[in-house]
Amino acid sequence: MLCVKTLLFLFLLHVQPAKTSPIPSENSEEKNAKIAQNYLEKFFYLQREDFRSPDWNSTRMFVEKLKEMQHFFGLTVTGEPNAETLEIMKKPRCGVPDIGNYMMTPGNPKWKNTDLTYRIRNYTPQLFQADVETAIEKAFQTWSAASPLTFTRTTEGEADINIAFVQRDHGDNSPFDGPNGILAHAFQPGQGIGGDAHFDAEETWTISSKGYNLFLVAAHEFGHSLGLSHSSDPGALMYPNYAFREPSTYSLPQDDINGIQAIYGPSNNPIQPTGPSTPTACDPRLTFDAATTLRGEIFFFKDKYFWRRHPQLQQVELNFISLFWPSLPNGIQAAYEDSEKDLVFIFKGNQYWVMNGYDIQQGYPRDISNFGFPSTVQAIDAAVFYKGKTYFFINNQFWRYDNRRQSMDPGYPKCLWSAFPGIRSKVDAVFQENNFFLFFSGPKYYAFDLTAQRVTRNGKSNLWLNCRYR
Repeated sequence: MLCVKTLLFLFLLHVQPAKTSPIPSENSEEKNAKIAQNYLEKFFYLQREDFRSPDWNSTRMFVEKLKEMQHFFGLTVTGEPNAETLEIMKKPRCGVPDIGNYMMTPGNPKWKNTDLTYRIRNYTPQLFQADVETAIEKAFQTWSAASPLTFTRTTEGEADINIAFVQRDHGDNSPFDGPNGILAHAFQPGQGIGGDAHFDAEETWTISSKGYNLFLVAAHEFGHSLGLSHSSDPGALMYPNYAFREPSTYSLPQDDINGIQAIYGPSNNPIQPTGPSTPTACDPRLTFDAATTLRGEIFFFKDKYFWRRHPQLQQVELNFISLFWPSLPNGIQAAYEDSEKDLVFIFKGNQYWVMNGYDIQQGYPRDISNFGFPSTVQAIDAAVFYKGKTYFFINNQFWRYDNRRQSMDPGYPKCLWSAFPGIRSKVDAVFQENNFFLFFSGPKYYAFDLTAQRVTRNGKSNLWLNCRYR
């Protein structure tokens, strides 16, 4: 089971323009068809001999597998290798086939005993041995806390789960590929190599957000060692792609808890553990913490996640905040884009950060008092930029900041209703688009026409996430 890296900035995953060459390149449609074929062969069991068959049925099989893949990733199911489908296919990822939600490995292999042993066969020179041992122990504890399983380290003899740092071809028919490729793999429960976990010794292993955090990768791989396959829940530990999450506060998501308990039963603890659930885009009760535009895209923040809406593809992706910005906190409360300076401001509590594109600027976080707020203001509910002014919404009032003079306009704060009739409730999030302020309050949004000075439409907030209601 091969786990492949996820790059921190997904925009780098787009195909780069080809260099000029006297040799003619292959037709783009043929190239895309090859990408789709190879992807479906690796991860969705499309048989190569069937695809190459002149029989019309092979085309039908290709379309059906493509639809299966699109459904797994929450894409529009078209059966065609369109732009949004190819974008997903080009992302680095885990090498095992995809199933959906929490799933057990085919055949449902499991350990007969719940008291398991593990042995660390060797170490990476990039970390102190004590750090490796702590990361591995914590990774096992993540699973033991949610199940009746226990894990005991042994330093000699045979163990149920052997852990090793190896490189390239290491004798198990699953060679590693060096830096920037496959991170690790693990084998399903069983005799011999069963349950063993191998980590690519050529990767950059860390106990921080840099490189690849050993605890996070190990915890994922041990899920395979215990009999779990991959999940389509992007917030689950068993999701195919790597994403950094703060280990010191890590809590096993509910999807993974459900998975391990489906195999081994509930925990022996008198109080059963519960974990965070990934927000569902089409939950009619969904609310947003913050929203902002960023170079034509729209970002909607919720807890430790954000949805990224692409204007051209009309595609919506759910990602961890930490995947793009490891230094930002979860639970962002407000955000806005200063389109004149190409900057995005992020707020939580009395602190703020500034980004240029996707890069956090040096010298942050800073205190919101820099904007001229009195000490009584300790948090901002929402913010939006428009024609050189930034509007800050706090409870039922708003402040207006002059970005050119770098000071608050006199006469503020003002009552929300006085300037934005029709907006009666506390504002959770807001962004500006086409001479409208889009206000989000609870599970609803309101489009305020800045010319007509009134609300011209409203609806469910998650209509912006491509959800549709009858």
